[in-house]
Amino acid sequence: MIAERSGGLHAWVGPLALAALLGATGGCASGGLGASAADRARRELAARGLDPQSVVVPFETDEEMRRWAHDRVPSYGRPLERLQVLLTELLRRDGSPIGYERGSTATAREVWASGAANCLSFTHLFVGLARELDLPVYYLRVSDLSNYQREGDLAIASEHVVAAYGPPTRRHVLDFSDRPVLEYRDTQRISDLTAIALYYSNLGANQLRAGRSEEALDSLTVATRVDPELVDGWVNRGVALRRLGSYEEAERSYRRALEVDPRAVVAYNNLASLLGQLGRANEAARLLALTDRASNRNPFSYLALGDLALGEGRFAEAERFYRRALRLHPGQAEPLAAIGQAALAAGDRREAERWLRKARRAGENEPRVARLERALAGAAGSGEPPPAAPQPAGPHDSRRGG
Repeated sequence: MIAERSGGLHAWVGPLALAALLGATGGCASGGLGASAADRARRELAARGLDPQSVVVPFETDEEMRRWAHDRVPSYGRPLERLQVLLTELLRRDGSPIGYERGSTATAREVWASGAANCLSFTHLFVGLARELDLPVYYLRVSDLSNYQREGDLAIASEHVVAAYGPPTRRHVLDFSDRPVLEYRDTQRISDLTAIALYYSNLGANQLRAGRSEEALDSLTVATRVDPELVDGWVNRGVALRRLGSYEEAERSYRRALEVDPRAVVAYNNLASLLGQLGRANEAARLLALTDRASNRNPFSYLALGDLALGEGRFAEAERFYRRALRLHPGQAEPLAAIGQAALAAGDRREAERWLRKARRAGENEPRVARLERALAGAAGSGEPPPAAPQPAGPHDSRRGG
């Protein structure tokens, strides 16, 4: 499972209402907050032992972008009004608006050139341009909208990143949307270095998706060096190491993530999966048990817990975990098929067939659906239900996920 700060329009509730305050200025100022922020970031990178010229500063802009911002946003007016003008202008940019593209890990300059961004990439662009206008915006991580999806052998856990302005008691969010905004509750201001590390963590996650594990390891090592407190970077680095067969180092990476945040469910999941693969089943079970709490919104945790219970013959317990996964991931084939597995293991073939029909309608290509079909076929041939056996719940890897 990899970790990612990507977000999506389906998950966003939109920005502040935009003010229809349009205007232009002549000329283009130089050396605003944007330039000083990029320079400051490079100094901090050098202080951490990194070559600042070899690390991408994703919110850095170029001359064309700066000129456009100064032309489109008035130099007068309240800061929030000017920020809203900037947001409006970006969303409709000369008839070629910036559009959402899931999985797009890009710098401000790349978004400007391509017109495509996810939430983090758009925020890099917005932050860079706003600072060029001497508007002191910052990055804000939003955990309200955590999202979990499966991609092949990876489970992807995503959160949201936006730009924000003002102190916490009067904070204004500038989101990648022109719809009215609801108030976010679970937020955290993050530093520019963390934003750079998130860029590399997402880049590594996308490289993992593409099967380029060695490239991913390089990117994720940069992420953890830029910000050693970034859980996402350590988790994704562990996934890359596991895929490359470096199991001991992968374990250290997952444990480093847990040192940073003992509540990081995705780190527990990945570490438990790795320990199970290495034959340390009891330790894996104890780790998974720690994720069984009300605040856990990751359905793949409960699928893994259900598989563990099913493998030990605790059918009712397995069904409870699978149903909890279904509540978190409604209408998805995997938890539907898992409930069918529990029913079949408990000897209720008719109930298992009912859940199989539901799972087929939700997604015939889901591997767990195929396993349930084979189990039912085997049970029909023998006249007895097959013995319960744990099935891996997901990649945890075999990217919150990224």
